[in-house]
Amino acid sequence: MCGGVSINTVYVGHQQAKACLISRLSCERAGTRFNVRGSNDNGHVANFVETEQVIFMDNKVASFILIRGSIPLFWEQTGVQVGTHKLKMSRGCEISQPAFDRHLAMIQYLYGKQVLINLVGSKEGEQMIGTMYKKHLKASRFHHDMPYIAFDFHYYCPRGKEDNLHSMLKEHIKHSIDEFSFYFSDGQNAKQYQTGTFRVNCIDCLDRTNRVQTFLGLEILMKQLKMLEFDGKATIVSRFHEVYKNMWQTNGDQVSRIYAGTGALEGKSKLRDGTLSVARTIQNNLLDNSKQEAIDILLTGKPMNNEYGDKARSLLPIQYLHLPSSILKPLNERLFEYTFPTSIKVAVGTWNVNGGKHFNSIIYKRSDPLSDWLLDCNKNQTQAAGMKNLLDLSLNDSLSDLNANSPDLFAIGFEEIVDLSAQNIVATSTTSQKEWLTELEKTLSRNEQYVLVTSVQLVGVCLFLFTKPKYARYIRDVATDQVKTGFGGATGNKGGVGIRLRLFSSSLCFVCSHFAAGQHQIAERNSDFKEIGRKLFNSIGKSLSSHDYVFWCGDFNYRIDLDIDVVKQLVAEENWEMLLNYDQLTVQKKEDHAFSKYLEGPINFAPTYKYDINSDDYDTSEKSRIPAWTDRVLFRKRHPTTAEEKESGELNYGEILFYGRAELKTSDHRPVLGEFKIDILKVDTEKRNQVFRSVIEKIGPLDATVIIQEQSELSGLGETSIFDEAYVQEILGKLNNEIGEIVLARFGEDNMRVTFKDGGLAMKIANIGYIDVMEKRFKVTLKTPTWTDLVEEEVQYGVSNTVSLLEGVKQLDIDDLNEYDLSKVSRPSSPTDSEGSLSIGNSVAPARPPPPAASKTTNGETAKPVSDVSAKPMRPAPPPPRPQQPAASALSKPTPAQSVSAREVVTLANDSMKDDSFNDSLNSTLNSSFNMPPPAVTPPLPRFDNDHYGDNLEGEEDGETAEDLDESFDYEPYSPAPNLPPPSLPAPAPPANPPPPLPSNTNIPAPSSAAPAPPPIPSRRPLPTIPPRNNT
Repeated sequence: MCGGVSINTVYVGHQQAKACLISRLSCERAGTRFNVRGSNDNGHVANFVETEQVIFMDNKVASFILIRGSIPLFWEQTGVQVGTHKLKMSRGCEISQPAFDRHLAMIQYLYGKQVLINLVGSKEGEQMIGTMYKKHLKASRFHHDMPYIAFDFHYYCPRGKEDNLHSMLKEHIKHSIDEFSFYFSDGQNAKQYQTGTFRVNCIDCLDRTNRVQTFLGLEILMKQLKMLEFDGKATIVSRFHEVYKNMWQTNGDQVSRIYAGTGALEGKSKLRDGTLSVARTIQNNLLDNSKQEAIDILLTGKPMNNEYGDKARSLLPIQYLHLPSSILKPLNERLFEYTFPTSIKVAVGTWNVNGGKHFNSIIYKRSDPLSDWLLDCNKNQTQAAGMKNLLDLSLNDSLSDLNANSPDLFAIGFEEIVDLSAQNIVATSTTSQKEWLTELEKTLSRNEQYVLVTSVQLVGVCLFLFTKPKYARYIRDVATDQVKTGFGGATGNKGGVGIRLRLFSSSLCFVCSHFAAGQHQIAERNSDFKEIGRKLFNSIGKSLSSHDYVFWCGDFNYRIDLDIDVVKQLVAEENWEMLLNYDQLTVQKKEDHAFSKYLEGPINFAPTYKYDINSDDYDTSEKSRIPAWTDRVLFRKRHPTTAEEKESGELNYGEILFYGRAELKTSDHRPVLGEFKIDILKVDTEKRNQVFRSVIEKIGPLDATVIIQEQSELSGLGETSIFDEAYVQEILGKLNNEIGEIVLARFGEDNMRVTFKDGGLAMKIANIGYIDVMEKRFKVTLKTPTWTDLVEEEVQYGVSNTVSLLEGVKQLDIDDLNEYDLSKVSRPSSPTDSEGSLSIGNSVAPARPPPPAASKTTNGETAKPVSDVSAKPMRPAPPPPRPQQPAASALSKPTPAQSVSAREVVTLANDSMKDDSFNDSLNSTLNSSFNMPPPAVTPPLPRFDNDHYGDNLEGEEDGETAEDLDESFDYEPYSPAPNLPPPSLPAPAPPANPPPPLPSNTNIPAPSSAAPAPPPIPSRRPLPTIPPRNNT
């Protein structure tokens, strides 16, 4: 067990009480700080720690449990992390929801009711991950049951000041503290039970979490002492308080050393915290990789980052991975006995967009929409060939059939998504990636919903992977990687990116690449192919060849070795066969220099490169490039999916449904799309259990040991000891020659124990039952005849042994649900999203505004549009100033009627977000909490329903802009409170022609919401009439 244990003796008069603090670190997702973040596919999170605060007094026991754990989403911090830490969501929002729900289902089963306390701040990427946490909870089936509290610890408790924990957080959670209670036993019977707990997290779940859990533990301690009747004397209470405060600090250091390599930061001593921060930076960036590898081997007993381990993970439950290789290998080899193939449809597209210069033309020009390439390319060409019209409702095929035949997976690759300039090569912007993502989501979801799995970008090469929502629960082990090949691997102007995943029990890999350009650079292109194939996913112990399927698309830049006039003539004649004879990629495949084992669909379309923009003419510039099929989609299959394929040695690659190009003319390349029907494997659980039982019966006992005893004498030659050297040598020699290799021989009181190389050899001699040596017969039996039961018992050691706090509770299994609705989760649009941190994922893209109208300049020329890439971004508007305060004479201490409790500050009530007036009053309320003078008139605040104070997550009305903000403890120090008196400003000059006054009985209509009048901007400089603030 990893974690920490602290035990102290506290004297209560003449009695001794044992004060204990026990922390258990989960091994389900164990690792180091930057290597293990967020959640895994099973819902287990990094740095998940269960801490129990327990007091023993004679036979009495009082215990309470708190938990901490990383935010249960797929996020990571890649690269060297020094100073600022950039967070990145590694999967799409909707694809993360099943793992998120698995985690919440697990903690609800183990610990009962939950209150989720999120301590992340609003700087850097923390606000993004905090907002995504809240959005996933809102979309979860558990959002009614689990209140969510967003408490920016660094803002409310700066420099170690924790007053706001008592004044704000305590007031909000005391109802839950009373409701959850704690376990208490008087030595004979349990008087009460704990029914829930608090899940606390920050980014690392270390320093901030330590301090909040210390606060919660000390609050619970008062109730424990009262139940133990120790609260009568202040000295005893103070003694327990001091002991547990020190133990919580020690506990924080112990947990921090396991995860981060140093003690916890306390926020009190800058020198100490600075020293620890430097030590953490060195440890986490330079030394933790080897430590992580050691942890993985310690947990599984073997390195699993290889093809054999990857196959075992895809076929077997996680608890099976702890078994020895002698069991795992036969299970892998007999996989066709407990798996069956199922067909899916995969679509892969590639397009070189020529730097994305005409992105707006692609979006706004309806004649060339992306749907012509991604959705209608196959239909258009099928209709052009005179085949059956799939959209004709008079035929047997209906619209529902079209949806059924749509791709299950959509991989879309782009090249030159940004200009390959020196600036972009050094520091690539993700703006283009976000814009293309938005448009792809809108296009793909035209007929049915698609959700983003993940995306990856290397300068100009970008790859997106989408799937239908019904597959979200079955997609696991998603990873991305990139390989640079430009300038000898130093830059990313050329290179490749990859996305790999496991769908059911088959692994798929998608690669998009951009090879070296030039008519004669064939060797460089072959080198790029080999370099990408060799390096991709090596960092996680995998390779391209380890995947069941690999789909490779991109701008390969292979040309046609013919004169340009000859090529154009053959294109006009549609003589594709002649052109392919001189296609460089076709030649290199035949010579096994590149893509030798990859398949490509039949090429029955014109070369895709190089065209004049918005034209059907090939290159008419001075360079006059020779037309070529530079944009290609190929795929390969590595492993069989049926026993027949394995026996025959011939792989069934499936079916190429379509391979062609689309006529989008906004680039000098034409996009290409390939659609494939392939078979993937699914596991039959019942058959797998039967095969598992058969395997352990066949391999024999794991100890491979037999016991040899003298049975009877075959002749009356007198008594001879079995342990005489002559007998021993004869027995061992006969067993070694007739049965197999012996690794060890030992002697007992009246027997000899022989260990063979494997259990099968022990089974062989045990089935015979005896051995005759020198006219003596010796009985041979297995040392562990019930080895099958022992193996099954060993399997259970890999299952979590944590017992639920509540009896009779059944855990909700997300994977067993017949229907699992994948709710829409919009990605945050916070201004804090950095260029290096791309938050990906809403399934339905927001409506794009209409294109801006071209304006005329003073000289009559058309002005450049605002979206021009050369236009400089506008400086954001400054934050609004602080509101003006009343004069000194008006300032006074608030009366009891005017005082506002901290509970009213918290914005987590079920009805708190249903009225925008509450947001208006929030700022003035928080000002009073920070000893700021209250306004002249304090508006009434909404009543909080203590039973449902966490249900505000669904209480937001459509169109509210507060969704992306932390509704709880949301404080904007520079936002003007609308209920404060207006600032003193000089009256505006009356207009030259004022309108006539309205009669007194005239009803003034409300202002139109379409064009509200802008409010006056108050001065930033305080008026000289306001005296200095009196802090007393």
